[in-house]
Amino acid sequence: MQSWKKITVTTTLSVFLLLSVAAGAFAAAQTTCPVMGGTINKELYADHKGERVYFCCMACPSQFAKDPEKYISKLKEMGQEPEKITTTN
Repeated sequence: MQSWKKITVTTTLSVFLLLSVAAGAFAAAQTTCPVMGGTINKELYADHKGERVYFCCMACPSQFAKDPEKYISKLKEMGQEPEKITTTN
């Protein structure tokens, strides 16, 4: 009986982990400014490491530039993804 419980717990944890990973893979497109939390304006953005991050107002890009990773992480915690961009050289 003990081994049956272990299998059930292991299976439940495995399913939970798979669903957690899948949820991250299907994050929504960005709609919220990661700096101030307002609705984004697609004319205000910054590009960082192949990703485009949009902002709500003119004050946000300079704040973002101080610590881009912080704001990209914040955006991802909200379940949103920056837009992927390709650069040509």
